[in-house]
Amino acid sequence: MMSVPFALVGGVWYLWFAGYNTSVAVWVGFIALAGVAAETGVVMLLYLDEAWQERRERGELREDADLVAAVRAGAVGRLRPKIMTVATIILGLMPILWGHGTGSEVMKRIAAPMVGGMVTSTVLTLVVIPAVYLLWRRRGLDGETGPEERAETEP
Repeated sequence: MMSVPFALVGGVWYLWFAGYNTSVAVWVGFIALAGVAAETGVVMLLYLDEAWQERRERGELREDADLVAAVRAGAVGRLRPKIMTVATIILGLMPILWGHGTGSEVMKRIAAPMVGGMVTSTVLTLVVIPAVYLLWRRRGLDGETGPEERAETEP
């Protein structure tokens, strides 16, 4: 849920930079941005969880360095798809932001929050979410035992 407010901050910054006021068109852009930001955040968590679970099942999560490696592997696995998504959205909206003519004033206000929000959403998804995930899993690593340790301690 962190990804949506973080993306909205980028949208607000871009609106301020472009000098646009809030309108119905701007809110439509924010709704589209919230959907994309939520999707990319969830997909990053899925990649991180998959990498963590895979290493856990193989018994490779014994130290903090193992956890860092698992989180790094999950985040790197999501790097290219995220960059491609952001590049496609921003490059696709640039002609709208540069356009002139009938309807361009409304369309610019729809595209502006998307462009600004995708920049901050990218930073969040590629840097902040893996860091928070690492802290969250690190907290659980200290008190967790692997399958072989549990078998030794159970009667």
